[in-house]
Formats: sequence, structure tokens, C-alpha cells
Amino acid sequence: MAVSGNGIMFENERTWGRFLDNNSTDEFHKKFDNAIDEIRKDFGKSYPMIIGGKEIFSDNKFQVRSPADKNLILGHFPMGTKEDTLHAIESAKDSFNKWSLAPYQKRVQIFREIADVFSENKFSLATILCFENGKNRLESMGDLDESIDFMRFYADQLEINTGFSKETKNATAGEKTNSILKPYGVWGIISPFNFPSAIAIGMTSGALITGNTTVLKPSSDAPISAFKFVESIYHKLPPSTINFVTGSGGIVGKTILESPLVDGIAFTGSKEVGMRGYSAFEMAKPRPFISEMGGKNPAIISATADIEKASEGVLRAAFGYGGQKCSACSRVYVQKSIAGKFLERLVAKTSMLKIGKPWEKDVYMGPIINDDAVGKFKKASEIATKDGKVLCGGTLVSDESHKDGNFVTPTIVANLPKDHELIREELFLPFLCVEEFDTFDEALALANKSNYGLTAGVFSQDKNEIEKFFEKIEAGVTYANRAASATTGAMVGAQPFVGWKESGISGKGAGGAYYLLQFLREQTQTRCE
Repeated sequence: MAVSGNGIMFENERTWGRFLDNNSTDEFHKKFDNAIDEIRKDFGKSYPMIIGGKEIFSDNKFQVRSPADKNLILGHFPMGTKEDTLHAIESAKDSFNKWSLAPYQKRVQIFREIADVFSENKFSLATILCFENGKNRLESMGDLDESIDFMRFYADQLEINTGFSKETKNATAGEKTNSILKPYGVWGIISPFNFPSAIAIGMTSGALITGNTTVLKPSSDAPISAFKFVESIYHKLPPSTINFVTGSGGIVGKTILESPLVDGIAFTGSKEVGMRGYSAFEMAKPRPFISEMGGKNPAIISATADIEKASEGVLRAAFGYGGQKCSACSRVYVQKSIAGKFLERLVAKTSMLKIGKPWEKDVYMGPIINDDAVGKFKKASEIATKDGKVLCGGTLVSDESHKDGNFVTPTIVANLPKDHELIREELFLPFLCVEEFDTFDEALALANKSNYGLTAGVFSQDKNEIEKFFEKIEAGVTYANRAASATTGAMVGAQPFVGWKESGISGKGAGGAYYLLQFLREQTQTRCE
């Protein structure tokens, strides 16, 4: 655990875990129910962009509807134009000198204050996520907790490293030398729908706390959570330090990527969008591009595995938040001698999962995000039925209580041909492909046979297999025998979230000790007597 300059040890927020520890889960749900009643009062309101320190409304708006009930209009946001985006970039540029020269202690103080505000209002903020992107209660609170953790952890890191400034050895007599890491300038932040609070806040906080200024473009499917962050912090900063522009990726995102005034990009999303953005951004001149671009994450189930732990860990990793996590388990390799028992247990557990409105107390899996995702699910299910064996799922849920949302069943598929497209390609859906293997070396080869390298898990009671897994697996975040989740659930400060291969570009993990360094460049300063 890191200890900050004020002597406080960083601790994860762990809201649900703390209620569990105190045997007070009923109180958790009561607070959540009360927050739902309150948040409904804001449905349908109009939200502004925030550019140059001012709230900007527009008659040209788009609606944000709940994927769990598309009759619910959660809010209206401006459809930002190229001119709006350029204005935001120019405003951020104008504010850079003032913010970059602010003492690091001041920046640390501001982010700790905002983290405290989020902690005090965590139930209302988490409830927004249930409606906005369809996470269940515990997942929504986990997203909010991670947002708080990012702000506090990065504040601690800046403080522990004294603003990343230190003396170096003197090369010759009469010289005094030091090294200081300085911010680049304006950062474009392009965030996804699946962690609309945590990822948006984590990337933006990394840029801001190190003295950069920002232009944040949230996902149009889930912009409210990001707005809540910007709304809470922008008045504490010099005008234009943080700018918030909503609208399409084809206009707002494209303008950010093509602007020569943008000095760095932090992006989370698909590999296709990320690589296009990276190519466009780097074409003009060398600039930092921090990206996390998804995964096709494997779990290996050895013959020695505890089947109960393995089935639980895989189920949570594959179907938590409907498989819409970059870290979700989408491939399972199980040793032939236990394949039948493992699959019987996994299918039985999966068939029992409750699908429904994510704000309801006992729902495990809510909707998938939008109509495009539903279409992708239908296509994948048709291909799986034709080319493999669907063990469970593969259907839409469209009865009376689900007909207005994007509900699908968690799906497990076996007997697909080797190198099938469903095994290779990221789907971002509750869709799990299972293959059998003979030897552990074969399982490792299959697990590594992917262009992605984000997360991976193993279940085995053989210490040699576990060590071989950690030595050979090509992924940035790895777990052994983790029943809580085979491949998901990385915690800030404990498990830095980093992608290898085509899952990322920088090789440095969010929530880790090296993350902030990416937003800074080194300057050596020598003073002669």
C-alpha cells in the first residue's frame, strides 16, 4: 500500500465490501432504493457542454435513453459541432500555462476534494449508471468506487513523487542539475460507454493532475456520468482547464484527433477505432497516444482445478455486465478429462442468472448497450448455431417485462472449428466459446493464439502449472484460481490494468505506479555557478 505525504495510506473505496463486512447489506439496498427515487426526478433534463469555463446549451440535441427501457429518456445533450470542438481545444490551449504552473500540492488537494464529494454522493451517482448503461447495482457501485480510487490514488502518486521532480548527480564541478517531468499541453480524452464514470474520470484525472489541460468526449450512449465529474470540478480549476464536448465520434472525436493543437490522446475503445485514431494522430508528428483497445480474454481450466471455483470465476468474468468489459472472459480452454463436469456446472449456473432491470435488487444481468449490440448478438448466435453447439442462451429476451430493453441471454458455445471467427474476434457480448485441450502446454498455446493480450486466468491446483502460466501467458493482467472473477475486477493500486499486443499501445497500466508518467515529459535543468 502506498503512503502519501500526509501519512494516509491509500485504501480502495470498496463500498459493497464494507457493507458486507458490517453485515449491513439491507442498508446498502435501502440507500440505493432511495437514490433511485431521487434520480428519477432528473429524467429528461437538458445538459450542456462545458467549453471555456461556460455551460453551452444547444437546440441541436440528441437523446440519451436507458438500454433497459428505451421509453425512458434520461437526458438531452448538445450535438457538438466541429466549431465547438475547435473552440474547446483552443480554450484548453489558452489555459495550459496557468494550470501547468499550479503547484502540484494544489492539484492534489483539488482531486482529493472531488473524490470526497463523489464518496459522499456515491449512491445517487451509482444509480445513474444503472439507468445510463445498464449495470446492476453492485457493478454500478463498483464503477463509482473505481472513479474515487483513481482520483485518490493518482493524488497520492503525485504527492509521493513530489511532483516528479528530483535532483540528479552533478556532471562537473560548479553545476547543479535536476530532472523534472512536465506536462505536454492539451489532451484529448475519448471514453467508452462501459465504464462511463471510472474510465472517463481515470483518464481525465491522469491528464489533469499532472498539469495538462483536457477536452473530454464521452460516449454518446452514456454521457451523464462523465458530465457529473466535469460539473463537479470545472469551477475549481482555471477557466478552460477541462472542457466537455458531446456528439458523434465522426465529428467531435475526429476533430480532436486531427487537431495539431492537441498534444496527447487517452483513448479506451475498440481496436479498430483505436488503431484508426492512432494512425491519424501520429501522422502529423510524434505525440503520446495512450490506449486500451479491448481483449479476447482466455481462462484455462486444468484437470486439477476446483470445478466449483472455476465455474464461478468463469461465469462472473464472462457474464458480469453482460460481457461488455474489455477484460471479460470470452474463451475457455478446459482439459478433456473434466470438460463434461465443468460444463455441466457452468451451464447450470448460467441458466439460473436473473436477467432484468438493472436497478432492481436481485438482478444479475441487465441489458446490452444498444441496437447495434443486439444485432451483433443475433448474428453471432446464428453463426454459433450453424458452426458449433450452443449449450445455453443464444436468444433475445422479449417477454412483456423485457420487451422495451436490449435484453439477451448469456450464451455458451462449444464445438466450433479451430480458429473460428467467434473465437478470434472480440464481440463485447455475453458470449463464451469453450474448447477442450489435452496438455497444459497446448492450452497455453491456444490461449496465446490471439492478437489481443489484456487479461487471462487459470484454475489449477498444480503449482508448476500456475508458474508456467505466469511465465508463458501473453497478457497484461493475470489471475490464478480467482473465484471472484477469472479475468475481470482489477483494483486500483493493486492490479494495474494494462494491455499487451493489440490490446494497448503504451504498456503502462491504469491504476498503477507508472500510469501518470505517460502524461509527462522529462526536462533536465542544469544551473552553473
